[in-house]
Amino acid sequence: MSEHAFSAPERRAVYRVIAERRDMRRFVPNSEIPEDVLARLLQAAHAAPSVGLMQPWRFIRITNADVRQRIHRIVDEERFRIAEALGPRGDEFLQLKVEGILECAELFVVALADNRATHVFGRRTLPQMDLASVSCALQNLWLAARAEGLGMGWVSIFDPRALADTLGMPADAEPVAIICLGPVPAFPDRPALEIDRWTVGRPLDEFVWENSWHRSKPAGLSSGE
Repeated sequence: MSEHAFSAPERRAVYRVIAERRDMRRFVPNSEIPEDVLARLLQAAHAAPSVGLMQPWRFIRITNADVRQRIHRIVDEERFRIAEALGPRGDEFLQLKVEGILECAELFVVALADNRATHVFGRRTLPQMDLASVSCALQNLWLAARAEGLGMGWVSIFDPRALADTLGMPADAEPVAIICLGPVPAFPDRPALEIDRWTVGRPLDEFVWENSWHRSKPAGLSSGE
């Protein structure tokens, strides 16, 4: 055990929040998040690592009811396009609850910043590392929300250009996520898409290889703590 390790109860708390994080779609209507809690969540997101310390994330808090409705319409329009693209599973997809935009206490749009091309450090051969950095910020936000007893849903069903135009984003900025935050009725013990029988998560040992593509995993790996 490293001398820099957290205590056993602290480690258990970290692993617990990771294991119990869920992508939430159902929220308690007419609820609120105290401003001090919201500030902690955003600070947790802002503490994420970023390539070249470029901090490419931008958080747009949606407080206008009309704008919230317009965002919901953009998502709903894309929902039907996805159903059409899914073919035989389209009707099944339309039965899924895929967002909580109108019910959640707080709504954010998270975007990649403009002028990203000026950041070369860490992105010369992998320009998508700006998106990886934003994803780290979103994961921090997700885990912090769960630790605060709040649900978070990451909505990715939208036309990026339509959403960017709705929010007046610069041409080289790019929306990445619509984030629903707030109190929830309960946290399920499994991902919602498993509960809804849409798909099933696969075990860790299918994803860990050794030395080259699709070689057997290192001996002794386990998916549990």
